[in-house]
Amino acid sequence: MNETILITGVSTGIGYHLTKQFLTKGYRVFGTVRKQIDADRLSEEFTADFTPLIMDVTKSDEIEKAVKIVSKELNGTVLTGLINNAGIAVTGALATLTTDEYRQQFEVNFFGLVEVTRQVLPLLGTDRSRIGKPGKIINISSNVGQIGLPFVGPYCASKHAVEGLSHSLRRELLMYGIDVIIIGPAAIKTPIWEKESATTIPDSARNSDYAKSMGIFQSLFRKDGERGMEPDKLARLISEIFEKRKPKTRYALAQHKFKEWIMPRFILPDRVLDNMMRKIYK
Repeated sequence: MNETILITGVSTGIGYHLTKQFLTKGYRVFGTVRKQIDADRLSEEFTADFTPLIMDVTKSDEIEKAVKIVSKELNGTVLTGLINNAGIAVTGALATLTTDEYRQQFEVNFFGLVEVTRQVLPLLGTDRSRIGKPGKIINISSNVGQIGLPFVGPYCASKHAVEGLSHSLRRELLMYGIDVIIIGPAAIKTPIWEKESATTIPDSARNSDYAKSMGIFQSLFRKDGERGMEPDKLARLISEIFEKRKPKTRYALAQHKFKEWIMPRFILPDRVLDNMMRKIYK
């Protein structure tokens, strides 16, 4: 049987390109989507080694149903890998957002990841009766998982949470030999830049003191996305990391690594970065 991998959120963007990449490498790929129309479209496009799973990561019963399908297909063998990729971005300033909007962000990006991982762990090797080498987990974070930007506080917070959880989980799974790797991409050329969260100032902020600054932020953010890493390149890098015998625990992947990662994360003091953002976003 081919090596097997489960990827969440494969209808577009990073998840879609990861699916293409792993199929090219000969993996059997289980990919989650929320809509039947996407499942049908991807089934027609990809090879027979692709199995779509209708699953919303915020719904435990749908996760359970999908995991049962994967378990049956594995037929007692270990799942080679889980890539937690599904996510959304809630934008806005804390003063203009509701607590429920923060909860929505965490339900998908954090609690969804937690529930998927919890239910998939037996397939990865915590069920010692399964045959095969223990699997790996890759959690897709972001460069903002360690750098805080204005107006994407909910997203930044959710990715910080994913990173903290990933380090704890990796150490908890040492007894099973299941590794956990964090991938922190910077700007990637994906459809996320066309979504409302990247193009429209939320109604709650439209008449606030933040409206002008948010408009500037969104414009510059979209330009960064247009100049970002190609998603197929990112997918190739992630697949190479996945197949490393001794990978690092975290990878920062960026088209312009010095500008997008090294300078804000390791060189500029926080107050200097604050003042730069004050001037850039007016």
